[in-house]
Amino acid sequence: MIWSLIKVLLFVAAITGLTYGAGVLMDTGGGIQIAMLGVEFTLGPLQTAVALLLLLVGVWVLLKLIGFVVAVLRFLSGDETAISRYFDRNRERKGYQALSDGLMALASGEGRVALSRAAKADKLLDKPGLTTLLIAQAAEMTGDTNRAEAAYKKLLSNDKSRFVGVRGLMRQKITQGDTATALKLAEKAFALKPKHAEIQDTLLGLQTGQGDWKGARVTLGAKQKSGALPRDVYRRRDAVLALQEASGVIEEGATIEAREAAIEANRLSPDLIPAATMAARSYIAKGDTRHATKVLKKAWSVQPHPDLAAAFAEIAPNESTTDRLKRFRVLTKLNPDHIETRLLLAELNITAEDFPAARRALGDLASTNPNARTLAIMAAVERGEGADDAVIRGWLARALTAPRGPQWCCDKCQAIHAHWGPVCDNCSSFDTLSWREPVDTSGPSATGSELLPLIIGAPEEPAVVVEGSPEEAEIITEEAEAKTEK
Repeated sequence: MIWSLIKVLLFVAAITGLTYGAGVLMDTGGGIQIAMLGVEFTLGPLQTAVALLLLLVGVWVLLKLIGFVVAVLRFLSGDETAISRYFDRNRERKGYQALSDGLMALASGEGRVALSRAAKADKLLDKPGLTTLLIAQAAEMTGDTNRAEAAYKKLLSNDKSRFVGVRGLMRQKITQGDTATALKLAEKAFALKPKHAEIQDTLLGLQTGQGDWKGARVTLGAKQKSGALPRDVYRRRDAVLALQEASGVIEEGATIEAREAAIEANRLSPDLIPAATMAARSYIAKGDTRHATKVLKKAWSVQPHPDLAAAFAEIAPNESTTDRLKRFRVLTKLNPDHIETRLLLAELNITAEDFPAARRALGDLASTNPNARTLAIMAAVERGEGADDAVIRGWLARALTAPRGPQWCCDKCQAIHAHWGPVCDNCSSFDTLSWREPVDTSGPSATGSELLPLIIGAPEEPAVVVEGSPEEAEIITEEAEAKTEK
C-alpha cells in the first residue's frame, strides 16, 4: 500500500518536473547539449521533450520490473501478493463450490457424496465451523458415528460452535441409549442457551426419564419464563412433577415434607386425580378427615374416578355398609348423571344388598354403555334378585368380550396403562396419560369366544329321532344325553 503511494507520488513529481522543464525550454528557445564519451549531442526543444518523455517511460518500465521482481521474491517467501491472492481466490471459489455441493447432497440424502464434498471443502477453506459441521452431519447420515463424534468434539474448541458440538454429541448419546451422558450434555447445552426450545424439551424428557423431578421442575420453570409454555399447562405439569416428588407420601415413615409436597401438588392442579388421592391419603394419615373429604369432593366435581372413591372409602374403613352408603352421598350428589357416579351408587347398593336400588342407579348403562364393568354389575344385580343361572351367565359372557371401559391411555401413542404415571412407558412422552375410553383397534377376541361355552354352558342339542326297538331307542337316547352333559 505504501509502496504504491510512493510510486504515484514519484510519477506525479516527474510529470510536474517535465512540464516545467518543457515550459522553460520553450521560453528560452534554446536546446540541450549532452556530452558523453567524447561525443556531443545537441537537442532542440521538441527533441528534448520527446527524450524526456522516453526517459519517463523507461523509468516507469524499470519501476514495474522492479515491482515484479519484488512481488516474485515476496511470493516465494510466502508473503501475500497479487499472485498469491489470485490463487487464494481460486482456492476459495473451489472450496465454497464443494461446500455448496455438500449441502445439496446432504439435503438430498446422499450421505457419502456429502461427506466427500465436505472433506474437500475442509481442505480448501479456512472455515472449520462450516466444514466440520457438514462433516459431522454427513458422517451421521452414513452411519459413521466415530467420525461424527470426532467432528462434534472438534467444534467444542470454538466458543461460537461449542453449543452446536454439545447438541450434536447429546443427540448421538440419545440415539445410542446412553441417557446418563446425554443428560449431562443436555444440562451443558441448557447452560449455554437456556431459552433454546428443543434443548428445554430434550432436557425435560431426560430428567423425567431419569426421575430427576426437582431438576425437571427447574427446567419447566425456565420453559414457562421463555414463553414457550402456557401458564395453565405449566401449572398442570408442575403439579405432576411435584406429585412425583411426593411419591413416597403414603409409605410408612414418610416425612412431613413429603406429605406437604403431595398437598402442594393437589393445590397446583386440583383436577389431577393421582394428586388428589395422594393428598387425601396424606390428610387421612394425619387424622384430618375434613380436609381429605374436601380434596376428594373438589376432584370428584371435576372428574369422577374410581381411585377417588377408593380414597374416600379409606376415610372410614370400618363403617357398616349402610353408613358408607349414607356417607358417600357427599360424592354421589356431585355430578349425579355422570356414569362413574351411577356405577358407584350401584356398587354401594349391591354391597348393602339393595338390588332394586342398584338396578335403578345403573339404569340403561348395560345397553347404552356396555363395558365389562357395567355388564358385571348387571350380572350381580340379576344374581341378587334371584335370576336364573342362564341369565347370569349370559351377562358374564357379554362382559367377557365387552370393552373394559375408561382406562389410563396415552394421548400420543394410545398405549394403555394399568396405573397413572408421569411418563408413558411405551413412547416416553411426559404428561400424556388421560382417563378415557381407549381407541379400539382390535377385532373380536378369540380367547373370549373360546371361553363362552365354559361360562354360559353348551347349547342345547336338537331332539333325537330314534327308529327301532324301544330298548335300542333308550340306549341311543342315553348316549346322546351323556354327550350333551359332557
